[in-house]
Amino acid sequence: MRRWYLATALFALMSITSSCGAEPRVIISTREGREAAFQVEVADTPTKRELGLQYRKELAADRGMIFLFPAPSLQSFWMKNTPLPLDMIFIGSDRKIAGIVEQTVPFSLEPRSVGAPSQFVLEINGGLSKRLGIRAGDAVRFEGLPPDSVKE
Repeated sequence: MRRWYLATALFALMSITSSCGAEPRVIISTREGREAAFQVEVADTPTKRELGLQYRKELAADRGMIFLFPAPSLQSFWMKNTPLPLDMIFIGSDRKIAGIVEQTVPFSLEPRSVGAPSQFVLEINGGLSKRLGIRAGDAVRFEGLPPDSVKE
């Protein structure tokens, strides 16, 4: 009986610690019923947004960076000092994908945008959007982000 209590207590402790330290994730639900999940770094300050993924030489396929802005507006990004080709997924305040810029050119200073307001931008490895069937209009949800960083 004592062993059962110990196992139950250990399981409860593991559940609590795994949920408390969970990395933020962005989950995209495609219209075909598939989900793509990315563990993300959060760029929620002007300094973090300016640095972005510059100087990164690799990015795992299930990783990315989410840029959080205080309000929707026409967002524009460039690839200064960024050696990786990226897909930029622009997300509206309604949590729908407003548009995608695929396979950005590394180190390019050309501004990249989708011409529609967005409040969030997810950067992932170039080519993943197409491979995973992610398109404009797909739904997005956030997990593990601080509650005040993502206004409903």
